Amino acid sequence: MAGTALIVVDMLNPYDHEDADKLVESVEGTIDPICSLLDRARADDVDVIYVNDNYNDWNSSEEELARRALDGRRGDLVEPILPPDDASFVIKARHSIFYGTPLEHLLHEREIDRLLLCGQVTEQCILYSALDAYVRRFEVDVASDAVAYIDRSLADAALRMMERNMGARLV
Repeated sequence: MAGTALIVVDMLNPYDHEDADKLVESVEGTIDPICSLLDRARADDVDVIYVNDNYNDWNSSEEELARRALDGRRGDLVEPILPPDDASFVIKARHSIFYGTPLEHLLHEREIDRLLLCGQVTEQCILYSALDAYVRRFEVDVASDAVAYIDRSLADAALRMMERNMGARLV
C-alpha cells in the first residue's frame, strides 16, 4: 500500500452540546486550513473521507447530519466544508473513526497506508483515532492547524502524545 487519505473528522456539528462555545472558538480558526487541505487533496487526487459522529441518532444519514449541522447554531462553520456529493462518508458512533465502522476495510480496499487527520476534537476524537490508526499500522499525520479543541492544554498534550507515542507527524 502506498496511498494517503485526508480524513475529515466530525465537522458536521450543530454545536448544540455542553462544550460547544469553547469548541466554536477553536473551530473558527481551523476552517480556512481545512478548506486549503480539501482543495489541495482534490487537486492532487488524494482520497478524502469524511467520518462523522451520528450523535446517537441511529436513523441518521450523511444528508441528515449535514442538514442538522447547517441548521445548527453555526451553520457558517459547516457550509465551507460540506462533503461533495461524490465524497466517501463514514458514520461513527464513538470517539474513534475506526470503532464499529467499515473505515479500515475501505482504506485497505483503496490501498491507503497513511492518514492525514483534520477536524475535531483534538484531545478526544483525533487522539483516539490516531491511536487506533497506529495500532492498525497506518502512518498518521495530523494537520495541527486544522484540528479544533475544547481544552487547549489537553489538545497540546494530545498532539505531543500522538507525535511521541504514535510516531505521528504534525504537519
